[in-house]
Amino acid sequence: MNIHEYQAKEILRGFGVPIPPGDVATTPAEAEQIARRIGRTVVVKAQVHAGGRGKAGGVKLAKTPEEARDVASKILGMQIKGLTVQKVLVTDAAEIAAEAYVGIILDRASKKPVFMVSPAGGIDIEEVAAKTPEKIMRLPIDTRYGLMPFQAMELGFFLYPEAAKARAAAKIMKQLYDAFMANGASLAEINPLVVTPNGEVIALDAKMSIDDNELDRLPKIAALRDESAEEPSEVQARNANLTFIKLDGNVGCVVNGAGLAMATMDLVKYYGGEPANFLDIGGSSNPEKVVNALKIITADPSVKAILFNIFGGITRTDDVANGIVTATKQNPLKVPIVIRLTGTNEEIAVKILTENGFSAMTDMDDAVQRAVQLATGGKAA
Repeated sequence: MNIHEYQAKEILRGFGVPIPPGDVATTPAEAEQIARRIGRTVVVKAQVHAGGRGKAGGVKLAKTPEEARDVASKILGMQIKGLTVQKVLVTDAAEIAAEAYVGIILDRASKKPVFMVSPAGGIDIEEVAAKTPEKIMRLPIDTRYGLMPFQAMELGFFLYPEAAKARAAAKIMKQLYDAFMANGASLAEINPLVVTPNGEVIALDAKMSIDDNELDRLPKIAALRDESAEEPSEVQARNANLTFIKLDGNVGCVVNGAGLAMATMDLVKYYGGEPANFLDIGGSSNPEKVVNALKIITADPSVKAILFNIFGGITRTDDVANGIVTATKQNPLKVPIVIRLTGTNEEIAVKILTENGFSAMTDMDDAVQRAVQLATGGKAA
């Protein structure tokens, strides 16, 4: 689960991270009031779960409260990567003498949280990694002991040669690590971490992603979810207890089991297609899941063909077949569908589908190739 910048800043502020004053606004008038309260030049920042806000025009300086109102009126309601801006953060525009990057990510290879820091802040860390990898320091952290003081200082001196600034950065990194661990985060970053002209080290931006598996034990964090800032199809899928991630392709995939779903997407790519989504209906035999899955996929105009790939173990293929029939009767399909069913109650499933005008395949490669051909106009590899 992603949270907004203003929410991440509130969390980090609670752990002692120095962050300039600011507040969130949903109307231009609120933005003006916040700017007036701050009393200096402010920056008005769109609050959406998308990168590239500055390039899209979603981050603007305002020298007066009136200008903040005007800027907010232009940012609120704008679209950034398909998401509508409904909130803006109005915060003090601190002067910047130097920018750095500080982040923690959960690394599955080492099974540890890993610090990544760079003196080249203010830009995407991926760009730094690609062009100047020597400017990144990585440090895995043993969670039995946490971030040790000597480790924090090592990271601090990588960013700043001056002892005072290194100590200030080390303190912030300890606070960031504590916030990361306490809130079930899979990612926490400050970009940029800045030095002001008078030598203060402060966090100007903050980003956190929370591991969904942590939300049950962290109801206060779960309450921070903003569904209006998320992809609508992903919200719909989550509410229907489906595991769904929207992608950019044209082959809609409905699969049971995460491993089979990944293999299916790989095979779609192998045969020259592009998957439009990851969708795992799980091991349930509830036909309603299939109905909901088809509603979500058919609502995507980029989908040119739908592929069902079901291996029936716990999942009964006849329940999936009934779900397909029910869904297509409620909402007749406008794109072709390819169905591959094998496993539990396979014969019953094939009979149900045949009686309702569908055909079913048993070979996974053949089904994927057919779906790709239908989606691409016969251009499968």
